[in-house]
Amino acid sequence: MDEAAAESGGMRRGFILWLPLVLFLGLGGLFLHGLLSPESRTIDSKMVGKPLPAFALPAAASNRPGLSTPDLTQGKPRLLNIFASWCVPCAAEAPQLMALRQAGARIDAIAIRDARGDVDRFLGRWGNPYQRIGLDARSAVQLALGSSGVPETFIIDGRGRIVHQHIGDIRAEDVPDILARLRAAQ
Repeated sequence: MDEAAAESGGMRRGFILWLPLVLFLGLGGLFLHGLLSPESRTIDSKMVGKPLPAFALPAAASNRPGLSTPDLTQGKPRLLNIFASWCVPCAAEAPQLMALRQAGARIDAIAIRDARGDVDRFLGRWGNPYQRIGLDARSAVQLALGSSGVPETFIIDGRGRIVHQHIGDIRAEDVPDILARLRAAQ
């Protein structure tokens, strides 16, 4: 065997030994790129532009009635806030919900996987901007709305059609936009 053939075989073996590591690093790099720079940072409900699903939920708070689809079809646009007493961002958005209510927004809510006593304590601590609060103990209505978590807020027009979805907690800078979208839903 001549020296050139031996060197060529050694290079081939060296390449084959390093190939799995190179492939692993390449796939890892693609995976990290996808995680760090996704195409979209939001998950929008497929229900935007469609009527609310039919539902009737029992009261989630001692001093507010439950919530059903007909309550959201009374001719006036309103906000439908999805929250939970155990949700930290839900507490963080409470001042903005109170500001929206003071600006004239009608706000209803659905409490997710909660208990009446916990909801009462949450509202006592953070304020109660809601007219009605339904208890969605198994998240069935939340899922039917296309909600991906808590908190989320939907703008419902007067006919019960979802016209906008706000994912995450409402921050002070979001209030003007939400009020404008609420007025546009008239």
